[in-house]
Amino acid sequence: MTDFNRSVLPDAVRSNGATPNPWWANAVVYQIYPRSFQDTNGDGVGDLKGITSRLDYLADLGVDVVWLSPVYRSPQDDNGYDISDYQDIDPLFGTLDDMDELLAEAHRRGLKVVMDLVVNHTSDEHAWFQASRDKDDPHADWYWWRPARPGHEPGTPGAEPNRWGSYFGGSAWQYDPKRGEYYLHQFSRKQPDLNWENPEVRKAVYRMMNWWMDRGIDGFRMDVITLISKHLDGHGRLPGEVGSELSEGEISEEGYTNASPFCSDGPRLDEFLAEMRREVFEGREGYMNVGEAPGITPERNEFITNPAHKELDMLFLFDHVSVDQSPESKWDTHAFAPKKLQDRMSRQQEAVRNAGWASLFFCNHDQPRVVSRWGDDTDRESRERSAKAFGMLLHMHRGTPYIYEGEELGMTNAHFTELGQYRDLEAINAYRQRVEEAKCQSAESMMAALALIGRDNSRTPMQWDASRYAGFTAPDAATEPWIGVNPNHVEINAAEEFDDPDSVYTFYKKLIAMRHNNATVAVGEWNLVAADSEQVYSFTRTSGDDTILVIVNLTGRTARVPAEVARLLGNGVGESQVLLSTYDAVHSVKSIARGELARWEGVVIQL
Repeated sequence: MTDFNRSVLPDAVRSNGATPNPWWANAVVYQIYPRSFQDTNGDGVGDLKGITSRLDYLADLGVDVVWLSPVYRSPQDDNGYDISDYQDIDPLFGTLDDMDELLAEAHRRGLKVVMDLVVNHTSDEHAWFQASRDKDDPHADWYWWRPARPGHEPGTPGAEPNRWGSYFGGSAWQYDPKRGEYYLHQFSRKQPDLNWENPEVRKAVYRMMNWWMDRGIDGFRMDVITLISKHLDGHGRLPGEVGSELSEGEISEEGYTNASPFCSDGPRLDEFLAEMRREVFEGREGYMNVGEAPGITPERNEFITNPAHKELDMLFLFDHVSVDQSPESKWDTHAFAPKKLQDRMSRQQEAVRNAGWASLFFCNHDQPRVVSRWGDDTDRESRERSAKAFGMLLHMHRGTPYIYEGEELGMTNAHFTELGQYRDLEAINAYRQRVEEAKCQSAESMMAALALIGRDNSRTPMQWDASRYAGFTAPDAATEPWIGVNPNHVEINAAEEFDDPDSVYTFYKKLIAMRHNNATVAVGEWNLVAADSEQVYSFTRTSGDDTILVIVNLTGRTARVPAEVARLLGNGVGESQVLLSTYDAVHSVKSIARGELARWEGVVIQL
């Protein structure tokens, strides 16, 4: 099936600095967004039984690990990233028995299952939070509660403890009349931040994590885990609080200050992560853990993922997926420049040259479809070529690749044209905040930004076939899918691509097989070539005497082969040297002989 066919990396090669090499060093992860993957009961929302029914598809693709976005009990304010009970499954997705069945069936096929975990915050409906609303309860200090600013009426504008803005728009503080104080929420007002300074909070989190590990899961992907440690002054006050020794910074065009510098990579982060490692993972085998890491630099990634420091196996960094956004606002977008992507990814690769590990991704539930964002989805040939180009680029880097559901098919953005088509809280709130309240962005440019980078672009139903609802739910289901199906599912779907030797799906199968079976691809040394090229991203991968060259034209126009690449190739390339091409071996040999690459042409060459 999958895990059973993945080669064991020899001791002679080095991955992240651990000895022996970890099992995941040549593995590939597949992310599932459960509500959009497969609906079996006709309620318009995907479910656990649906995932189980598609495990053979994942095994055929060849991936090793399935990462599930949250399926815990939740009010679904933020599609499950607001958890009200960590140790139960939301009825929307099924039952604990369904989860146990999924685990058993996945393991039978050689697939590991990693669960998404959100412990920076909970739902405001979680029992912990409800208890904390009573100042005399033992849970009173489990969240970030603060009184109103002196001289202000509690619950009125300006009474908030500081002027931090939320990632989802508006203030990061919400007044609770029952407690008579404000609580901090970096995201939705229904997602209060847990106070990790309290050791009882941490103990409760670790108990819950161990409960899931004992149940048979294979690890966690931890949502915004690098936000759990906040910067405090010497008296425990947050920046901008009355009397705080720390300034909260300047007010933005949206009318708030930025909490991120004070909540990302805080002073106790390493301590908390090392404690989690000891309390949950020490003594266990066969697991992996990955943290979503806003505010973390590539250099800090090296420290946190260095096995000597015993924190996390890998992190998701974000600097490379913001290359088309301004530093002031993600909604201020500009044209994609391949050189910028190269610069960011090169820095990530260089940072883990000697120790630590990289997570490789372009797409996930928080990012749009790469083929629409940076590629070209205007016609079939352009879509397939550019989907393959970005797939090759990502998977040939050193690290662990993550495939987001449908990425292996070349699924595109939703191409929504009206605000009413969106379901994402972030998108709806951002429009209201920037267009209607702050008036810092026009309706037209905001809608264009949502169409390009809005999160719902990746959340439309998985496209299994050409039927009415793309095979996500029955064509005669009484309830429509929770979000609109992309009309292009008629031509872009798994059934269409499964047996097509030239499909994006088949191309991804080849990429996965190369990582499983080629130690150079999996863990070989990475070196940038032709750093000055504006169109072509080139690098080598070397292990011992074995070297491969990767060259990818990331534009929709012909590009010259960079001089540095041409020197490496010397007298040219034979067909037998072409390990993979976004066209075919013959085409790429001729292209290189002419000293050029066709639009979206990528080639992996054995030197």
